[in-house]
Amino acid sequence: MAAKSKSQVGGTKTTVLTVLGTGLFVVLCFFIVFPVFAGLLASFRPGQQLMRNGLSVDLNFSTMTLANYQYIFSFNADSLKYLNAFKNSLFLTFVTVVGTLVVCYFVAYGISMYEFKLRNLLFFLVIATMMVPFEILMLPLYQEIIKLKLTDTTWGVILPGLCGASTIFFFRQYMIGLPKELLEAGRIDGASEYGICVRIMLPIVKPAFASMAILTSMGSWNNLLWPMLVYRSAEKFTLPVYLNGLLTPYGNNYDILIAGSMFSILPVLVVFLCFQSYFIDGMVAGAVKG
Repeated sequence: MAAKSKSQVGGTKTTVLTVLGTGLFVVLCFFIVFPVFAGLLASFRPGQQLMRNGLSVDLNFSTMTLANYQYIFSFNADSLKYLNAFKNSLFLTFVTVVGTLVVCYFVAYGISMYEFKLRNLLFFLVIATMMVPFEILMLPLYQEIIKLKLTDTTWGVILPGLCGASTIFFFRQYMIGLPKELLEAGRIDGASEYGICVRIMLPIVKPAFASMAILTSMGSWNNLLWPMLVYRSAEKFTLPVYLNGLLTPYGNNYDILIAGSMFSILPVLVVFLCFQSYFIDGMVAGAVKG
């Protein structure tokens, strides 16, 4: 039998690696999707059954109803608390995403498009903050919020995260590969520096904006620790803080806890579906240019 050629051997290895890689990602997806699927099934069952049996994927349709979701929108005392927390999270996430994208875009634009002294050092200092865990920064940030008299306010939650290092890094990596000739062309046409930044460069960076909008909205929507520290009034609690309170003996309402947790996935899912094409383009372009 004739020996296999190098191309055949290489093709076989590629096929084996592709099959192994695909199998690995399928297993990882299973571990990620399984808890969500189990939680979704539990949201259609009474909370008492969840307490007795825990999360399971038992498809017993005789015990599955829409009662928990109906309870969320029944507008009783517990329902109004949940809907208020949902509204607070929507507002906080919207303001955080818009503010973060605007601030980080201008910072990254200045670092990537202009030559000035200490530019690399400034960028290094921005990136260095990514290496510091939030648990270390939490105490000095909280002391700063107290001195600024922003405790129990929405701005106290929003301001410390407006200048996100990871968002600045992504914007900078995306824009650093853009031709600088666009700036010169804008100046020749008489555009101001602000006009070049907003009218010429910003539309080109739409995929990066979409990518960071999705990631920032997910981070803000799921943020638990910082809002829990800053807010003191129950009517200002965000959704994660409110749902976390239901795990305590004082809350202990599993009907709202599970159904409310599943329903809270909807806004982030809507954002992702709206921007998924830009998200993929932005992530690929950012990885290639990085």
